[in-house]
Amino acid sequence: MRVTTSITTDDLATVGVTAARLEAAGFDALSTQENRHDPFVPLTLAAAATERIELATNVAIAFPRSPMVTATVSWDLQALSGGRFTLGLGSQIKPHNERRFSVPWSAPAPRMREYVQSMKAIFSCWQNGERLKYEGDHYQFSLMTPNFTPPVLASGPPPIHIAAVGPNMLGVAGRECDGVMLHPFCTRLYLEQAILPKLKRGVDAAGRQLDDYEIAGGGFVATGETNAEVDRAIEFVRKRIGFYGSTPSYWPVLELHDQLELGHKLNALSKAGEWDAMTAAVGDDLVELFCARGRHDELADAVRDQFGGLVDTIGIDASVPPEIIEQLHQI
Repeated sequence: MRVTTSITTDDLATVGVTAARLEAAGFDALSTQENRHDPFVPLTLAAAATERIELATNVAIAFPRSPMVTATVSWDLQALSGGRFTLGLGSQIKPHNERRFSVPWSAPAPRMREYVQSMKAIFSCWQNGERLKYEGDHYQFSLMTPNFTPPVLASGPPPIHIAAVGPNMLGVAGRECDGVMLHPFCTRLYLEQAILPKLKRGVDAAGRQLDDYEIAGGGFVATGETNAEVDRAIEFVRKRIGFYGSTPSYWPVLELHDQLELGHKLNALSKAGEWDAMTAAVGDDLVELFCARGRHDELADAVRDQFGGLVDTIGIDASVPPEIIEQLHQI
């Protein structure tokens, strides 16, 4: 199993040192998020400070950026890192697109399909010299001159992954992308019965095999050196379950476990601003369904039980020691 972790980027001056430390600890990849900061800048610093560890955005928000803009920065990161960059894209939700980024909103899955397809057309133009011609409902690209064409990449273009929750986006991920980033609001049963069949249909339709496709995430990991640290991590997971469970788009997970009534309760509490009550409404049994939990010395068995045989990659806290990372690699 591949093991990744995320880095915070409040202090860009420390990114290079942090990335080098994670590489030495044995992590397969590190990722950045698009929250307070741009996700690409820290990966530039990490690429320059490391040699082996892979680099990914998890995620960069797609629709506020033209695919051409995203393709350009991805190409440069792939060149700088020597082929270690993966572009991870997410759609975000309607209010953030319209009110935070001031971009029009439309059905996200068809638009994301075109986003990925058009980026592949751009990559093929740059790498193989093919004429740039992509015509879709949302994106059209037909102009590329030598002055704007970057050098061919020895490693080839970067892989493209997308974050997917619902069936339509999972279909796009399986059919169009090189991998998928699954939401942590997920249980082993939901992975088995809902997610993997949808992904497989998309991958099969594209004439590929799941063995050549990366499935990452699909649950929480709560760990620490001591039982007290694990308990604190569990409370964080409980809070996140309460938050995500209040959103109707995540209710199919609850419904599979006969917890749809809880979803309605959490939704009502969120509208009333009762955030502490939302957390308290999530029982211990439900938390256990959503996460692998255990001290560092127990973690490999917990991860095997929760994720083994279903996903290729999990994300864990950067504090997990190297010997435990190596145990996870054996799963």
